[in-house]
Amino acid sequence: MWALTDQTILKESVDAYNEDHPDKKITLRLFANDDYKQKLRVAFGANQAPDLFFNWGGGALNDYVEAGKVEPLTDRQVNLLRFMPSVLRSAEFSGRTYGVPANGLAPVVLYYNKKVLKEAGVEPPKTYDGLLSAVKKLKGKGVTPISLAANSKWPTMMYLEYLLDRQGGDEVFQKIAASGPENWKSPAVTKANARLQELVKAGAFGDNASSVGYDQGASTALLYTDKAGMELMGTWEYANLVKAAPDFVKQDLGYIAFPAIPSGAGDPKNVVGNPSNFLSLNADSRNKTDALDYLKNYVMNEEQIDSYLSAGSVPPVNKLKSKLAQTKSGADKQWLTFVYGLVEEAPNFQLSWDQDLPSSQADALLTNVDKSFLGEIKPEQFGENMSEASK
Repeated sequence: MWALTDQTILKESVDAYNEDHPDKKITLRLFANDDYKQKLRVAFGANQAPDLFFNWGGGALNDYVEAGKVEPLTDRQVNLLRFMPSVLRSAEFSGRTYGVPANGLAPVVLYYNKKVLKEAGVEPPKTYDGLLSAVKKLKGKGVTPISLAANSKWPTMMYLEYLLDRQGGDEVFQKIAASGPENWKSPAVTKANARLQELVKAGAFGDNASSVGYDQGASTALLYTDKAGMELMGTWEYANLVKAAPDFVKQDLGYIAFPAIPSGAGDPKNVVGNPSNFLSLNADSRNKTDALDYLKNYVMNEEQIDSYLSAGSVPPVNKLKSKLAQTKSGADKQWLTFVYGLVEEAPNFQLSWDQDLPSSQADALLTNVDKSFLGEIKPEQFGENMSEASK
């Protein structure tokens, strides 16, 4: 099995399997995130890929599926019905499933600092107009309205993902992913970019966002040190905040779904982000029976579910409410219940664009997201550029 270095709970499940199967042990190799995708492509190209491989679903996984490299999975083999349907969708192609969810739900949510918002006379924004109003008031108080690590580009993409979903509905990007380049020229794509640029011009992200990277933790720190009012980020940020500022989490951390656009066609209950990461089975594996045993009985079993909940992460399984009710920590219980409800009620859970699109388009996507943020291109040029890059 190949996976990423930060998958601690996944490693624990491998250790449990190996203890129960001393003659059929899994050899686990862990990789840094930046190197992993390239190493996996090289391994598949050389017919040296692992039996089980960690992935993000979406277009990158489908590249391997279309090349005949991935084994389809059935409910009888791995008990697929235990997983949330909206999560499984990211590993489903042509009516078949090619991966088992292997870690917690990671929708993108709007975090806020209760103390900072209160001092500025701001309510957590439920609409886009409310967000613009909050930006104006927070800016007037001398704080950065929204913390953003724009130097990393993908955090900026989260805004376009939500703005497009709220403006045009989830079907707009689904057409882009399924039907090709011309759909990037949708009026909803242009409007989403116009709204992003409107936020920038309003001073939503302060003056230095383009010099802030995510991995260094600077954007996270702005929120818990009272220097920013809000931050849009995946649910993994909660664990970062608990580690860096546990008192802030207990006293002043708030979170809501991304604001609605009442005039838009999108359902405000839709979410974007990473439904889960997946473990997929190499079609050429010589150990399929043992691999299927691991996927069915050791991935998201009761012990692993408890481990994720203890870490503040919500596993993507059905019928979890009774376990959530037993959570002891008040802050964690409120958080876990919020995340589970957000995904459970979501009509659509859109996988991050850079994962859903073919890997060959990811660089162009992030480049044009950054250009739109910086105002280097007009709103309509984003769609035109992406249409050209997708041909």
